[in-house]
Amino acid sequence: MSEKLQKVLARAGKGSRRELEKAIANGDVSVNGKIASLGARVEPTDAIRLSGILINLDESQSLICRVIAYHKQEGELSTRKDPDGRDTIFDRLPKIRNARWIAIGRLDTNTSGLMLFTTDGELANRLTRAKMEIDREYAVRTFGEVDDKTIQHLRAGVQTDEGMSNFTMIKPQPGEGLNRWYHVVLANGRDRVVRKMWDVEEVQISRLIRLRYGNIVLEKSLPRGGWQDLDLAQINYLRKLVGLEAELESFLNVRDEQRNKTARIRRAVRKHSVIKNREESGRGKPAQRKKHRQAQKPRTRS
Repeated sequence: MSEKLQKVLARAGKGSRRELEKAIANGDVSVNGKIASLGARVEPTDAIRLSGILINLDESQSLICRVIAYHKQEGELSTRKDPDGRDTIFDRLPKIRNARWIAIGRLDTNTSGLMLFTTDGELANRLTRAKMEIDREYAVRTFGEVDDKTIQHLRAGVQTDEGMSNFTMIKPQPGEGLNRWYHVVLANGRDRVVRKMWDVEEVQISRLIRLRYGNIVLEKSLPRGGWQDLDLAQINYLRKLVGLEAELESFLNVRDEQRNKTARIRRAVRKHSVIKNREESGRGKPAQRKKHRQAQKPRTRS
């Protein structure tokens, strides 16, 4: 029943595998009172602490796997914190308790579009492994003419500093002028690989937008800087891609129930506030109205 320490912590939403391995190497994780080492395995009954805080494994097992789609804006950094105070992708995400958002992949600062975040570190880790070939679709705006020979090269494959890469689909979009749009699809998420491929062919890119990750698309209704929860079918699609068990409920189900309860509470509070305001303004009890009228009568000289 034992599992790797970083895997248990990742599933509990305490960070990505890479972040947790670094924390273990730095001596920030202990098991049963002893500093843990990389490669350590733990049992469900073990007491695990991260930076001195006890991890409730029973609670982490009951956490719902939550995944959100975020519409990243150009200029935002794909990092949790920036020492210079610049905008990051985590600034606009919803606040959560007993977990943290983990990015599924990255987009460079000048790239916008769809990003996925999850509270399940194991899901994020498996989806971002190099061997996972998941289609990613981008809209690319180029500057200048792109001839047929260049398109053929990009389809067949070009050599970048990280190896051979090719677009499985490249489709020109309608339009005229120096700036032309293309939709491209590739099956790997190497760092800045789309830009690097066009650079090899000496084509300048002025805009790059991620439109799709697998079958999760960037909804047109989602504004830049906005986020929305994925439904249960979408979450289980991602989990199935990497061999994880299906979830039985999503945060949307729980939120709908909470929203109904919250709506009833808000209506009650609003009704109470209206009554209270009327009483305070003198439009409530008869005695208050009489007192208010008497105060308004002008005084006559005797």
